[in-house]
Amino acid sequence: MARKRIREEEDASIDMTPMLDIVFIMLIFFIVTTSFVKEAGIDVNKPEASQAQKKPSANIFIAIRANGEVWMDKRMVDVERVAANVERMVAEQPTDLVVIQADKKAEHGVVVQVMDQVKEAGIDKISIAAETN
Repeated sequence: MARKRIREEEDASIDMTPMLDIVFIMLIFFIVTTSFVKEAGIDVNKPEASQAQKKPSANIFIAIRANGEVWMDKRMVDVERVAANVERMVAEQPTDLVVIQADKKAEHGVVVQVMDQVKEAGIDKISIAAETN
């Protein structure tokens, strides 16, 4: 009689398969619905503007440091390679807006070169990031 009682306790177990299925489905849902933003990867001191406007969020950010370094997708790129990188990023996630985050001490010549490269990549909407007063 004692053996029968032990066997009944061993057979009672909880099936974890449905719970794991739900967890994996939720994981896939969150991965698919997440907005993938390609940030520049550095912080810059943006210039202040009293007439700055809030723009719709963009997926591609380009940062320009005071020393002229151009950063995209958390890595430094050459100014001549900006168009190719923008085309690659647009192919991965289509967008029609690029935000340029230029340091307030960056040379405007570098900013204009980056803007030309973005236009060459086929993006017509370019926003320059600024701090509000």
